[in-house]
Amino acid sequence: MNTLVRWARAEWGALYRAVRGALVKRRWWAAPMTLGVVCLTGVMQVVQNQSWGYRVVQDVGAVRAEDPLWLALLRTPLSLFVPALDLPVWGALAQVLLVFGIAEMCLGWWRTLVVAYVATLAGTLYARVGIALGPDHPIGLPAQDARVVDTGPSAAVVGLAVFLGWRYGAYVTAGAVIVAMVVEVALKENLAGKEHLAAIAAVLVLCAVAAVRGRRRQRRSTAPSGCASGLPPSHSSRARRGRAQRRSWR
Repeated sequence: MNTLVRWARAEWGALYRAVRGALVKRRWWAAPMTLGVVCLTGVMQVVQNQSWGYRVVQDVGAVRAEDPLWLALLRTPLSLFVPALDLPVWGALAQVLLVFGIAEMCLGWWRTLVVAYVATLAGTLYARVGIALGPDHPIGLPAQDARVVDTGPSAAVVGLAVFLGWRYGAYVTAGAVIVAMVVEVALKENLAGKEHLAAIAAVLVLCAVAAVRGRRRQRRSTAPSGCASGLPPSHSSRARRGRAQRRSWR
């Protein structure tokens, strides 16, 4: 039991402290953007199930690979909040509330939206590439997938989970999410599963960019301070490494 507790603290300790700090400081206002997203997703679900509202939601938030690219890009931001009709809406709402909420408390609302939209846009663009490659290509898609309506927060949720795992040292959790998505594609090869992998790939690029920026800031900040403090630069670098990592995406 002690071993399991130590592992949990090492895996989720930093993430837990960040979430707890935000809740203690701001309480119910710790994640206002997330609450707004949950409400918007709920409204979209209600409207699209009305006889008068289905076409409205489709016109403003439904993305298909067969659509003109400019139209797909225009609809992509709102498509994130349109629940898929063939899945229970409570699943989408629970995903948004949990993952978006944690991300907003840890990253801030605008960083959360950036990661979410990068992941969603990666999936949207991949669909076009996959259909162009064709079903015989390892990452290709059949032509009929061009007519599949591509909406929902799942790609954003997967991307945010991976980014949070990397940012706060929960590498096992991030790896588990990636493995789960690979297994999903292996067991049920469909458009949504492959879009999730495209979202993960795009978020991993974001992680790499943030890591490079963090190392550059670390080098700039530690070189003079190590000399000024009288410590060898290597000692100063080790002392600031954690802080530089946390500042890497500010």
